[in-house]
Amino acid sequence: MASSATISRPRFRCFDPSNSYPATPDHPRYFSSAVSPTSSSSSSSSSPRENGFRSTMAISNNSEPKIVTGEGGYVLEDVPHLVDYIPDLPTYPNPLQDNPSYSVVKQYFVNADDTVAQKIVVHKDSPRGTHFRRSGPRQKVYFESDEVHACIVTCGGLCPGLNTVIREIVCGLYHMYHVKRILGIEGGYRGFYARNTVPLTPKVVNDVHKRGGTILGTSRGGHDTSKIVDSIQDRGINQVYVIGGDGTQKGAAVIFEEIRRRGLKVAVAGIPKTIDNDIPVIDKSFGFDSAVEEAQRAINAAHVEAESVENGIGVVKLMGRYSGFIAMYATLASRDVDCCLIPESPFYLEGPGGLYEYIEKRLKEDGHIVIVIAEGAGEVLLSASLRKDEQDASGNKLLQDVGLWLSQNIKDHFTKQRKMNITLKYIDPTYMIRAIPGNASDNVYCTLLAHSAIHGAMAGYTGFTVGPVNGRHAYIPFCRVTERQNKVVITDRMWARLLSSTNQPSFLDLKEVANKVAETKKEDTEDQLIDGENHIEATAASNPK
Repeated sequence: MASSATISRPRFRCFDPSNSYPATPDHPRYFSSAVSPTSSSSSSSSSPRENGFRSTMAISNNSEPKIVTGEGGYVLEDVPHLVDYIPDLPTYPNPLQDNPSYSVVKQYFVNADDTVAQKIVVHKDSPRGTHFRRSGPRQKVYFESDEVHACIVTCGGLCPGLNTVIREIVCGLYHMYHVKRILGIEGGYRGFYARNTVPLTPKVVNDVHKRGGTILGTSRGGHDTSKIVDSIQDRGINQVYVIGGDGTQKGAAVIFEEIRRRGLKVAVAGIPKTIDNDIPVIDKSFGFDSAVEEAQRAINAAHVEAESVENGIGVVKLMGRYSGFIAMYATLASRDVDCCLIPESPFYLEGPGGLYEYIEKRLKEDGHIVIVIAEGAGEVLLSASLRKDEQDASGNKLLQDVGLWLSQNIKDHFTKQRKMNITLKYIDPTYMIRAIPGNASDNVYCTLLAHSAIHGAMAGYTGFTVGPVNGRHAYIPFCRVTERQNKVVITDRMWARLLSSTNQPSFLDLKEVANKVAETKKEDTEDQLIDGENHIEATAASNPK
């Protein structure tokens, strides 16, 4: 039976502390225009702040973040909730309390005030820092099972694990929350108003995780907010699961804002997807492990080709438009790579310490060399006639094939200028890597992402994306994962390990290094660094909990 104040006693232990933190608006994301905590939307008896956060919650206007501050420099960057704009919503017992699969779990429902710290390496007297709301099932849900009409949409480029996320959202809703009405939106955002939908059941999605791509189809662009929300409203959809990269998450944020403006009881949950691992805050994006693993095959082929001939050169271009994580981790995993070039680390071709000099040195010493280059590396070296100013439907700049350009320049330099006989093989496995199914690690990770999104939507949270932060899954405001891109930090120990592994030059003089260090200290890189290291390297992301 619905209730706005009480629920039936659960079978699991669930703690509901009632701490009270003084609100001190000293956080850079705290806006003075926020609604007072005494407003009706923050004092509702059914508020999701669940005692601990209710007295300090500050609901901000439009897309401004919700900030809760506490003692010791504690800051919670909270996510929106349906009761923020639809007060007095009834609550219902979570169906999981009667699910026999979870009867042995001692504490399945997360504590009401649980948060996840963005930074875990702190100093003795440093503040507690920024936190995010911990994901997981809540005692109370804001949707009845029969009421839920969910939809799933995939947008942007392909990525290993897309079908796994789709499968686990469907199976999670069906088996954990007894939701029977789930639609797949075909063809990306434009599918809401220009394509068909497909009913999704556990039987339909049973084996899809074994296939690459997405069974729903995808596209770039096509985001018409009014038409999309009209379709959501007309179809009676009240839970929207959006799987895509930063551009897709920006679109989901706009959809949420329109839904909130119309006062609809619709939860919007994002699952961040990018094979480049360039989404900030979270430890890593799904599909990244699979991509690095598959890249090994291309690197191995380049190495076999290069070492089989005299003066053999293998060039492998990997994904990484603006962030070189795949190239960096594939290089470290392979140990067959002699030089790794990424967008974050400028390089030059000619002169002392340049790439040509290094290639010649390796050829004389080893007889071969393997070079890995990310697709966005060396853009500044391309002549103006080669660089493109065109964009795809998502607004991404169309890049010239830097791998082909570099290969041709290497050939011209050594055959025409140095008069050396070389054999160069160029391998571009980009679309082969994107099209594979997720590996075991990514399949487990995708399951956790899907379940986190489901628990959040059922608990009434909306306008959020999910992901592991320091190994613990959390609900993160859309604005945090779309405000910038995660990049390799070339002044930390991880990049130093790569340079040590390949013995390549850094292509930076001491003055440039000093400037890079100064820039890193000046910028707010807390999302990207943990005690001066690349975020993914310093976390337990490979074993998310």
